[in-house]
Amino acid sequence: MSEQKKIKNIFVEGPVNPAFIGDSIAKHATKTSIGGHSIFLGQVRSDLIGEKKVEAIEYTSHVDMALEKMTEIREAIFAKYPLTCMHVYHSLGAIKAGEICLFVFTSSAHRKAAIEACSECVERIKAELPVWGKEIFEGEGYQWKVNQ
Repeated sequence: MSEQKKIKNIFVEGPVNPAFIGDSIAKHATKTSIGGHSIFLGQVRSDLIGEKKVEAIEYTSHVDMALEKMTEIREAIFAKYPLTCMHVYHSLGAIKAGEICLFVFTSSAHRKAAIEACSECVERIKAELPVWGKEIFEGEGYQWKVNQ
């Protein structure tokens, strides 16, 4: 009998709240085997595209497909790096410029594994997850975002 994968929901409606980020960090104080954390915070930029200024990005996803892919990414990263834990939160909906849309938090006994795992996780999320961003311009109009 095969063991069923536990699929964690990484999606939050709206921006990732800074208080939630702080609380997540504080909760790790009791995990005394951790020697290093790495945190990536993705923030919506107010880019100027031509004559139009981005005021928000509206994120959508094929959620079931994205969660399955995130489970694969998570398992691969845990297999590659000696992590204690990894947390990922990605926004859905309209996120205003200046707000946090992605929070990746990795922890390990040593900093190098935490840093490398965090970086690889972010790159894989950007390249592999079926999440789309529509850049909403001030006034009116939009364009679909290209991940970089």
